[in-house]
Amino acid sequence: MEKFVIHGGKELSGKVSISGAKNSALALMPATLLNSASNQIFNVPEVNDIFTMKKLLEQLGVVSDFKENKILLDTSNVSSQVAPYELVKKMRASIYVLGPLLAKYGYAKVSMPGGCAWGPRPINLHLEAMKKLGAEIELEEGYIIARSKKLIGTKIHFDIPSVGATGNTLMAATLAKGITLITNAAIEPEITQLSEFLVSMGAKINGIGTNILEIEGVDTLNGATITNISDRIEAGTILCAAAITKSNIKIEYPFFEHIEAIITKLEDAGCKILIDNDLIDINAKNISLKSIDVTTAVYPGFPTDMQAQWIALMSLAEGSCTVTDTIYLDRFAHVPELIRLGADIEIKNNSAVVRGKNQLKGAKVMSTDLRASASLVLAGLAAQGTTEVLRIYHLDRGYQKIENKLRSLGADIERVKTDEF
Repeated sequence: MEKFVIHGGKELSGKVSISGAKNSALALMPATLLNSASNQIFNVPEVNDIFTMKKLLEQLGVVSDFKENKILLDTSNVSSQVAPYELVKKMRASIYVLGPLLAKYGYAKVSMPGGCAWGPRPINLHLEAMKKLGAEIELEEGYIIARSKKLIGTKIHFDIPSVGATGNTLMAATLAKGITLITNAAIEPEITQLSEFLVSMGAKINGIGTNILEIEGVDTLNGATITNISDRIEAGTILCAAAITKSNIKIEYPFFEHIEAIITKLEDAGCKILIDNDLIDINAKNISLKSIDVTTAVYPGFPTDMQAQWIALMSLAEGSCTVTDTIYLDRFAHVPELIRLGADIEIKNNSAVVRGKNQLKGAKVMSTDLRASASLVLAGLAAQGTTEVLRIYHLDRGYQKIENKLRSLGADIERVKTDEF
């Protein structure tokens, strides 16, 4: 096991680059199952979720090579359509293999997915979409078993614009017979990029970037190459690190439009932000950080994956605010740990009431999920004294060696071995 030891109170300065987007890459990788060819994806982050997806694809017969943030996936000899529990339990994104396997091979046996231990995140939208495309679905001993001789295009409306269900349905529809119309589709950047990758394979998709996607099925898809977008949640997290430490830093991030909601809230809180091409300059020196309410929403709203980091930031703001999560109603496991650092937070249903304090004090805290881990690191950077963050394997699922980036900016943070669980 490993932990972070953080000596807080250090001002940050300098410039860092943002890594490739984990959530985008986790959709692009299984999309290659739709062809029988060689595929390349650049700017892939070296994080544990990516390694898990790589192992899962290899289990299916995909030949892969991953180095220097580039992954080669050869899908010409896929030999299995079974995604086993041992791998799927580690990561919810494993469900992404369902649509491609079903569309390409007419069969998929996928374990019910695992991942972060919070919130009801049902996969019923995925399964109902596959049924509408003509698949027979059974649930046996913890596995989803899907069969179809040939998927047939249809109209699919999502009551909730689910990113995962949109991506899975989009991939399945590319090889279905006829036209599939997806309404109330998710419009997250990860879905836009997945659509562009599928088009480069030869898929026919109209409405990319909108909530209405029209897919005309084709018989086969070709191999393709794409450069993955940068991670908007990592970008937001690093910007919050500057804000919580009252610092001035720059990040290299060429997708400003993907984080407009985050930047707007940071500016409302008093931060000065300048954008020059691919550089975002945030200056929080000598500001009085203001308490700003946030309500999470589907893109382009404030992302639920930034909710924990925002609560950490607001714990040192003047006044009080309410942070409400409308996406995942019980995603507040980080709050008790932030309270251990001295934060004043009260949970009311799916909201956190945060009353800003003048300072936090270092303590030993425990990560419970990926974004909760990030919030504890942010709080530790600003806290007086030493903070130890345990169970940082959660953080390693989605951030590529974030301690190196923070250290390059001047943070006093070290990864050390520990026997503590």
